[in-house]
Amino acid sequence: MIQKLSKGSHIPCPEGLTPFFTSKDNCLTLYEGEPIKIMRLFPSECFDLIFVVAPYFISQKGRIHHSENLPFLKQSSWNRTEVHQRNFDFTKSWLSECQRLMKSNAAIWISGINEIIHIVGCALEELDFKILNGITLTKTSIPKQSFRCFADASRTILWAGRHRKCKHTFNYKLMKFLNNGKQMKSVWSMESLSEEKNSVQFLSEKPLALLERIIIASTKEGNVIFDPFARTSTAGIAASRLKRNFVGIEQESEYLELSIKRYKREFVKCGYSALLNLERKIDDNFKKPAPEATLFPTK
Repeated sequence: MIQKLSKGSHIPCPEGLTPFFTSKDNCLTLYEGEPIKIMRLFPSECFDLIFVVAPYFISQKGRIHHSENLPFLKQSSWNRTEVHQRNFDFTKSWLSECQRLMKSNAAIWISGINEIIHIVGCALEELDFKILNGITLTKTSIPKQSFRCFADASRTILWAGRHRKCKHTFNYKLMKFLNNGKQMKSVWSMESLSEEKNSVQFLSEKPLALLERIIIASTKEGNVIFDPFARTSTAGIAASRLKRNFVGIEQESEYLELSIKRYKREFVKCGYSALLNLERKIDDNFKKPAPEATLFPTK
């Protein structure tokens, strides 16, 4: 069942499933429960973009990398395994379900630590996704790490289309404008995208500005974005700030409560992103005859 929420906008709503939270404007909806089970309740081809922080697998002792300074982080039982085949099968299962939920020309962005991102890439190939880019996030502020390897100063985000012939959305002109009139490269600085730290912090949390760039680069205003492992809903807040709709799933109520607090603090109080007006300005500018387009003046 698809529920109409506002003029010209549709957000999928599984029949018989009550949302944990729905915003007043009905543009952000959060569900509580096991992600894959809830995903199976949605109709096929209902989302324009999916953003996922891929579930990462840690040892029974809780170790996630070689750093001796970071505390072991609490992980849900579904996020623990040491068997490679089980890791691959689980990754492929949620990716397959994401693929079913994506519209024909939709795309997916997947972030992940080194231990899982290569498994994701292999699963994408097996499912016949079209890998568009591998975005490298660089950072200079890194914790002390083992002296037996290079300091881990980057993270990878994979961007892929639903299938090989997918005609994905890419706001090239806006990305070029944000990069001082030059085509934006696939290497981004984490520091340049970071904002003030929130009280909510966990290993896989991404800067709000990063999610805003991802969303505005690959969607249009009014599109529906989905995150099956929402955590504190950074993608949802970014979507709201850019006038996109959002559906998220999270199985731990404490993260859902934090999502609601963040939504009220970072969107309800702060309003829309400055990128929204810039997107509209560029769209309007390039609808005019070529002689009037002056966003990228030539020397």
